Amino acid sequence: MRPPAPLPGADLPVVVIAGRPNVGKSTLFNRLVGRRQALVADTPGVTRDRKEGVALVRGRHVRLIDTAGLEEAAPDSLYGRMRASSESAVHEADLVLFCIDARAGITPADEHFAQWIRRQNRPVLLLANKAEGRQGTASALEAYALGLGEPVALSAEHGEGLTDLMWEIAERLPQPVSGGQDDEDEQDNPDAEADERPAGPLRVAIVGRPNAGKSTLLNTLLGEERMITGPEPGLTRDSIAVTLHDGDDTFEIVDTAGLRKKARIDETLEKMSVSASIEALKMAEVAVLVLDATLGVQEQDLQIARLIEREGRACVLALNKWDAVEDRAATRKAILDRLSISLAQMRGVPVVTFSALTGVAVHKLLPAVRDAWTVWNARVPTGELNRWFEDMLERHQPPLVDGKRLKLRYITQVKARPPTFVVFGTRAEQMPDDYKRYLVNGLREAFDLPGVPIRLQTRGTKNPYADR
Repeated sequence: MRPPAPLPGADLPVVVIAGRPNVGKSTLFNRLVGRRQALVADTPGVTRDRKEGVALVRGRHVRLIDTAGLEEAAPDSLYGRMRASSESAVHEADLVLFCIDARAGITPADEHFAQWIRRQNRPVLLLANKAEGRQGTASALEAYALGLGEPVALSAEHGEGLTDLMWEIAERLPQPVSGGQDDEDEQDNPDAEADERPAGPLRVAIVGRPNAGKSTLLNTLLGEERMITGPEPGLTRDSIAVTLHDGDDTFEIVDTAGLRKKARIDETLEKMSVSASIEALKMAEVAVLVLDATLGVQEQDLQIARLIEREGRACVLALNKWDAVEDRAATRKAILDRLSISLAQMRGVPVVTFSALTGVAVHKLLPAVRDAWTVWNARVPTGELNRWFEDMLERHQPPLVDGKRLKLRYITQVKARPPTFVVFGTRAEQMPDDYKRYLVNGLREAFDLPGVPIRLQTRGTKNPYADR
């Protein structure tokens, strides 16, 4: 297993963007982190879960947090749970960027939450967003009435006023702790112990259909209510990455929006959520496919599994709500049989059963992720591989193609992540699919490569007299 490496932002000053819905918090977040990391749409309440990123502000890195809009709502309602998550982020902030919409003017909600912010005893910087043009700048002056000091007029959408904002943030950040002699030595000799620098964290994407329990699983792993959860399907809209340390290992775990059947996706916002989920899967090394064990394998689960295989990611099958399953042996068998029949590349995929809600057996998930990552990175020595290849050719000789038998000469592994092999030989590129499956199944069994996609490519030998 790789050595751990903390993500940027672990010990950085925390800057939280807060305010009522639809004032441009996510647009500002994307501007400050330098990329479109948070979903943005002209719809109130797009952001539901806290989203974190690292921003460079006047030469200093800060941990930037985008929050859901602050709204008055019952604690048990969806908006109440969103507000509780935002309030939790404010409590840990070194600086709060309280954002208002300059074009809309000061609303009763702005006044209410400005009073609440003042009571939190956190440093606050007032931002009048959407203040482009003369009218916007004049409207920004109304923000003085909130009693939070001088407002910074800006337009996150158009990139106006960001330079002034950077200066104001830098002035209000706590001073960095000066490093000791060890830090100075490392700066003087940047190549010292270069070979011992850790690799990045193991990237994990939690995927599945809506309401399968993905966010509840992440909360249980973290030991805190980090993600908004509830009985409503489709609560998670954006892909939210968090860092988790488990023993000597570091994981970057991304909770993704539920993936529904394509025919049912008609809203622009949901299309954006699905795109973010697929992008998170592409960036991951291991995908945790969460299934509702009480429902078994649905067609959409198979489609997601095929997407994981097509992207070449290691996979762990997570059967959630296992405590509600009556006949567990029959349920497990039915799920694995359905996968082996419908998706041969998932044969032997590691299976973890647990209850994300109660936390029972959730501790088995991360060890399974480590094991899947190890298999995904496996390399087979060329000599051992070709001894196996010769045995496979003797057991079942290559087929006839156009009346001539294929002459397969040798095989080599060209890369891992996922394991990829190339077979060389005369007209090897004409190898039928059933013989490829025969070799792939043999590779999986002989070299213990369960549950990961195996790529088998072919290279034919060029006949030097073919053009004469």
